[in-house]
Amino acid sequence: DIHDVKGTCYISDSCDIEGAITIPSFAECVESKRKYAESCKIQYYEQNPYTGKVLIQEHNGRYLIQNPPMPPLSTSELDAVYSLPYIKDYHPSYADFGGIEAIKEVKFSLVSSRGCFGSCNFCALAFHQGRTVRSRSIESVVEEAKKITEMPDFKGYIHDVGGPTANFRYPACKQQLEHGVCASRKCLAPTPCKNLIADHSEYIDLLRAVESLPRVKKVFIRSGIRFDYLLADPDDTFFRKLVADHVSGQLKVAPEHCASAVLRCMGKPDFDVYERFRAKYFDLCHACGKEQYLVPYLMSSHPGSTLKEAVELAVCLKRDHYAPEQVQDYYPTPGTASTVMFYTGIDPLTMKPVHVVTDYHEKQLQRALLQYSRPQNADLVREALRLCGREDLIGTGKECLVREARPSATLTKP
Repeated sequence: DIHDVKGTCYISDSCDIEGAITIPSFAECVESKRKYAESCKIQYYEQNPYTGKVLIQEHNGRYLIQNPPMPPLSTSELDAVYSLPYIKDYHPSYADFGGIEAIKEVKFSLVSSRGCFGSCNFCALAFHQGRTVRSRSIESVVEEAKKITEMPDFKGYIHDVGGPTANFRYPACKQQLEHGVCASRKCLAPTPCKNLIADHSEYIDLLRAVESLPRVKKVFIRSGIRFDYLLADPDDTFFRKLVADHVSGQLKVAPEHCASAVLRCMGKPDFDVYERFRAKYFDLCHACGKEQYLVPYLMSSHPGSTLKEAVELAVCLKRDHYAPEQVQDYYPTPGTASTVMFYTGIDPLTMKPVHVVTDYHEKQLQRALLQYSRPQNADLVREALRLCGREDLIGTGKECLVREARPSATLTKP
């Protein structure tokens, strides 16, 4: 009976709602992948608490009605939520199972913001936290940090001060405060919007306030850093402070791939942005006398990636002398544009066809290319290179990814 709560859905026998948008029916989406992609595109564009419309989908003579999303919490509302008396531990019912190991990484971490305007196509944050960033006040975060320092097992280290993206503190531009995010334009990719406000000054103030607390020895940043946003800031004070004070030996960032075609499907910036970031990162590490490392997250088999792009990434890794210990093989997850691509073979944001890897063996080939130097991957790498007509990368040359297979030994009788 409750039909007026934003961010909720309900079933109705009628659909007479002024201004609502009717999306393709359930039956149409089942029968046509293109209709499914069209439906998801509309849902994505209407995921805006300021301008989003009611969505209606017919299901067997009844109607599923989705209200526009709930507006993001204000700073004072977020502060009120985080002022509640949380125990900061797992539920006692888990004690008999030895507790929860993952609590160690988050127990001494501080959530400073919600939402993310990065809008990577493989990430569901656009739906479950929204693209309009909202942050807690510095006073609220510091008050929580004080409580953490009083915990009996606190050893002086704050593991993280961040959120979905650590260095986002505000909405991307002033227009978002009244109108929300643009439906058909990402704030950062493929290039930063001209209205983007890149400013880390308040985040610096927050970090310094937490650092100044008694018993705090070090404050790390382990949430994701959006490196293209960092480079868009004309003031490099935060970049210098990040390198000097907040990296625990290695910084993890997410270029994800190097091929432009794949990065477009991911909603990520071009690879040269990462290369500029990487060069400056190591320059700053050298300047402050620290031997620190950069760990790039990489993904194989994302929609848009053929074997050709996988080889391109392997060649890039070889050139940069980087052998990743871990890579992520793309799998679809609910609520993302990439999942729509995977299922339909269509990019819902452009409605253009996209190559999708559904064959398990091809996924193995793409993954093996990212870890081409591992002996157990040699046969798969050779197979992938031959399928791409890149036999020039098989051999002992400087550019080669893998050696020729050794001939099998033949046993002979004495």
